[in-house]
Amino acid sequence: MSSSTENLNNKNILEAVNKRRNFAIISHPDAGKTTLTEKLLLYGGAIQQAGAVKARGNQRKATSDWMELEKQRGISITSTVLQFEYERSVINLLDTPGHKDFSEDTYRTLAAADNAVMLEDAAKGLEPQTRKLFEVCRMRKIPIFTFINKMDRPGREPFSLLDEIESELGLNTLPVNWPIGIGEEFRGVIDRFTREVILFDKAVRGKQSNEKRMSLDDKELSKYVEKELLEISLEELEVLDEAGSKLEKEEIFNGSLTPVFFGSAMTNFGVRPFLDSFLKMAQKPTSRNSNKGDIEPASDEFSGFVFKLQANMDPKHRDRVAFIRVCSGKFEKDMSVKHSRTGRTIRLSRPQKIFGQDREVVDDAYPGDVIGLNNPGMFSIGDTLYTGAHLEYEGIPSFSPEIFSWLRNPNPSAFKNFRKGVNELREEGAVQILYDFDESKRDPILAAVGQLQLEVVIHRLKNEYGVDANLESMPYQLARWVSDGWSAIDELGRIFNCKVVKDCWNRPVILFKNQWNLNQFIEDNENLDLKKVAPVVSGVEPIVL
Repeated sequence: MSSSTENLNNKNILEAVNKRRNFAIISHPDAGKTTLTEKLLLYGGAIQQAGAVKARGNQRKATSDWMELEKQRGISITSTVLQFEYERSVINLLDTPGHKDFSEDTYRTLAAADNAVMLEDAAKGLEPQTRKLFEVCRMRKIPIFTFINKMDRPGREPFSLLDEIESELGLNTLPVNWPIGIGEEFRGVIDRFTREVILFDKAVRGKQSNEKRMSLDDKELSKYVEKELLEISLEELEVLDEAGSKLEKEEIFNGSLTPVFFGSAMTNFGVRPFLDSFLKMAQKPTSRNSNKGDIEPASDEFSGFVFKLQANMDPKHRDRVAFIRVCSGKFEKDMSVKHSRTGRTIRLSRPQKIFGQDREVVDDAYPGDVIGLNNPGMFSIGDTLYTGAHLEYEGIPSFSPEIFSWLRNPNPSAFKNFRKGVNELREEGAVQILYDFDESKRDPILAAVGQLQLEVVIHRLKNEYGVDANLESMPYQLARWVSDGWSAIDELGRIFNCKVVKDCWNRPVILFKNQWNLNQFIEDNENLDLKKVAPVVSGVEPIVL
């Protein structure tokens, strides 16, 4: 390739990277994640009418939900990727599960995101799942944007919500807009940077709202906003201007300052101003760490990693899809790439963009984009694909599960399908699989963050693999990986009140009944190094059932 062609390619890649913004939404159930997702798609022109939050009867299904169990319960169990264009930018929205027993799928999706949007219910503030997901964002130091939702319903005072974020998460807050009233008195927000009032007007359900903007000096404003309400908001703004955080992009990028927006996704209020500000403040696709150091997005060679596997997205075709986050260079249909773990060369034919149940073939993709590849069993989560010199990105860690159950196969004649189902569901990360230290006990142990993950496994074994399976719960709540391996376990001798198992990479894991049990164990074995997050593994083949 001539140097002029190479320069042109680099310029094209750099332009594509600068146009792209990529984010995942983190929230507790019922904070309005599906609604916000759909309204963002509505403004991006990706859908013409928003579906219902919970699908019932003949109402529309949410665009991002496809699994049968999701349709039955009106919740998001899996995560998909939704790409749309807005104001000459390309936005990749990594949709995460939105139920209380969210799975590792959510953690892995955050590994592929450059930004996160933390969605809060104005009445409830910070909730347990949001805190857990925030910790993952903090670990990766990714920028967090906060959208405080449901302002048109009774809720907490805005300062109280900000104080909670600052004191409990250690995040500085930067309100980009400020509410006028709350609940029935909610009249809109004041944009802190333009000093305009954006008036709240309930849109026709499922349609874009026309947000009326007025200057604070406009004499007509009194027709729409009561004087007392406006004065209270202006006084609060004065306090913020005096004592609040200042806009520092570096602090947003390193995850220590969160821009805050107030609105109501259900009535479409505040979604467009959020999107406009997000595009100005969000981090574009950045360099990622590898065995060769940081790899810049605009480098010549293509690279990406597998962050999600999904089997049977289309039950008619029994397909398996690997989701690849593009990290550098330009992806092109039918290109040949190297597979870091196996060293094999693979031709990437029929790459897809997946939008809920709709698919379209992709001709090219750039850093920040996500593509789906048909996966006949060759990909594992964390695998790196690349062109050029050998490259391997950091793997994706496993987090400590909280629920453990034996998975029993009551029908020995169905063992072949049982084994296939367990191995494929492990591959796609639907659940963590552990095995007893005693080799004679071959039944796998399902380890999950929440009970629903286990129900999903049973549901999918039955519906996708034709296998009935039983769960037998185990009396443990915590898992810790032993850093120094099996030699450290041998030195311990007999262990009481906890159980030693192994993960799929033959690493020792200790299960504890509760926090007290864990604390006692640490006291008695001070020299043992235990990890809450599994060491990252790469280049090693897992144990299969």
